[in-house]
Amino acid sequence: MNRKSADLVAPVRNFSAQLSPTPRGARLARLLATEQLRSWGLPLDPAAHIVAELAANAVTHGRVPGRDFLLLLYVVGGTLRIEVTDTCGDRLPHPEHPTPEAESGRGLTIVEALADRWGTSPGLPPRKTVWAEVALPPEHRNPLCGGTGGLPQGTNQ
Repeated sequence: MNRKSADLVAPVRNFSAQLSPTPRGARLARLLATEQLRSWGLPLDPAAHIVAELAANAVTHGRVPGRDFLLLLYVVGGTLRIEVTDTCGDRLPHPEHPTPEAESGRGLTIVEALADRWGTSPGLPPRKTVWAEVALPPEHRNPLCGGTGGLPQGTNQ
């Protein structure tokens, strides 16, 4: 490959990790995502919060003993996509409206507030993927890789 064509090749930024469906696995998902975003030179917020909420939901509501969940991060153009796949495809997520005194039930409301788009995609049974997209600031976008709009996959919320 000559020097000119090597300069036009944009690095593919993606990361995946298979994690145990436990609180420790959810915490590890957030820590690994934070370190990966840092290594890519991307902002940690709001992505780290979104990963924390989606991973917590996977281990709380999508947990099947003995079946791990998958965290996937990738960047296309100006969009960071976060995906969490669990093995409980029959339980689709939906935002709740808990009372002010409730101690839980706000995870998807937080994701909805922080993400530019989010939704679900069915997987091979018994899997489902809950995803969220975050537009990157212009200085972090990759002009040589894809468009700047959202990724056309799954269900919009």
